[in-house]
Amino acid sequence: QVQLVESGGGSVQAGEPLRLSCAASGGTFTNYAMGWFRQAPGKEREFVAAITWSGRNTYYADLVKGRCTISRDNAKNTVSLQMNSLKPEDTAVYYCAAVRSPFNRGSYYYSNLAPWEYWGQGTQVTVSS
Repeated sequence: QVQLVESGGGSVQAGEPLRLSCAASGGTFTNYAMGWFRQAPGKEREFVAAITWSGRNTYYADLVKGRCTISRDNAKNTVSLQMNSLKPEDTAVYYCAAVRSPFNRGSYYYSNLAPWEYWGQGTQVTVSS
């Protein structure tokens, strides 16, 4: 059983950056691809970014491409999401997720909710204009 704990959320002004982190425990971190999703009030949870176990492949939603960078530190069992040029529409609860994935399954797989096995509790990001 993998446990995921997010941190780094908060309230920022539009245009400012924010870095989210997720600490994983309870499993072999390199067995898992890691991802970030978000859910705004009244909306469905949506894909933000994903990274394969090695860190060699990353995938982004079009809405954040060019503004966000996902990275992982396999020595520390952490995954991070650096978000730049934040917009009010980025306001949401951000969730870290993990899926057992010993090889790269591609962007279509990772951008869907269904495959993801483990979820964190979420961290709130609020961007004001």
